[in-house]
Amino acid sequence: MHKLGFIGTGSMAGALVQAAAAGGHGAECILTNRTLEKAQRLAEQVSADCVQTNAEAAKDAEFLFLGVKPYQMAHVLQEISSVLDERRAAGDEVVLVSMAAGITIKNLQDMAGGAYPVIRILPNTPCAIGKGMVLMTLSENVSDEQRDAFCTLMEHAGRFDEVDEGMMDAGGVVAGCTPAWAYLFIEGLADGAVEAGLPRKKAMEYAAQAVLGAAAMCLTEGAHPGPLKDAVCSPGGSTIAGVHALERAGVRGAAMDAVTAAFEKTKQMAKG
Repeated sequence: MHKLGFIGTGSMAGALVQAAAAGGHGAECILTNRTLEKAQRLAEQVSADCVQTNAEAAKDAEFLFLGVKPYQMAHVLQEISSVLDERRAAGDEVVLVSMAAGITIKNLQDMAGGAYPVIRILPNTPCAIGKGMVLMTLSENVSDEQRDAFCTLMEHAGRFDEVDEGMMDAGGVVAGCTPAWAYLFIEGLADGAVEAGLPRKKAMEYAAQAVLGAAAMCLTEGAHPGPLKDAVCSPGGSTIAGVHALERAGVRGAAMDAVTAAFEKTKQMAKG
C-alpha cells in the first residue's frame, strides 16, 4: 500500500508530488496520468511507482489525489467507483483529496457515490519548492489521525491554512492564481530594467528577488503593505515617482479585477 496516490500529474499535482518527495515520501507515491509517459517521467524523477490505470492507483493509496479538471471529475470518480466500494466493504476506506476549483465536498461525495472522507485542497505551483500556499477543508468524517498524517506527508509543500469551505473559492483564487499574475509583474519589471540598460539575466534576478523579499516582509507579524510601501518612498525620490506611475496605470484596480474575474470563472466552472 502506498501512502499517496495521484490520478493526474499536471502542473499542480506534479508540484505536490515533488513536495512529497522533498519530504522523503517519493517512494510512497503511486502515479498515473492520461498520458502515461508524463507520469512515468515524474515517477523516475522522484523514485515513485507508476501504474497504467486510475483503478490501480485508487486500489493502492491511502490518500488519493484527484488531479483532474473539474469537468473531468465525475467521469474519473465513476471509473473508480467500484474500487472505492470494494475498499469500503473491506474496511479499508481511502481518503479522497480534491484540488478541483468549484467542486464542493458534497459534490465530490455525490459523484463518488458515497460519503467517503474528503480532504479538499487548493494549492499553487510553488508547492514544488516548498513555498506554496495551500487552503484546506475537511469532510466531517476525516479523522484527526488522517488529518495529521496528511499534513505530515505534505508538510514540505509550504504553508497550510484550514478554512471553512465557504472561503475556499475566494481564497483559492488569490492563493492559486497569484503566482501567474506575479510572474507577469516580475517580467514587466525586468523588461523595464532592460530598457533602462540592465542585462536581461540580472534584470530578472533583481526583480524576482525584490518581489520575494517584499512578500516575506508582508508575512512578518503585524505587517501591512501600506506602511511597508511608505517606508521605501523617500520625499521627491524615484520610488514615489514609480508608485505614481503604477497608480496612474490603475495597478490596484487591475489586481482587484484579476481576482474578481477569476472568482467569477471559478463559480461558472462549478456549475459545469
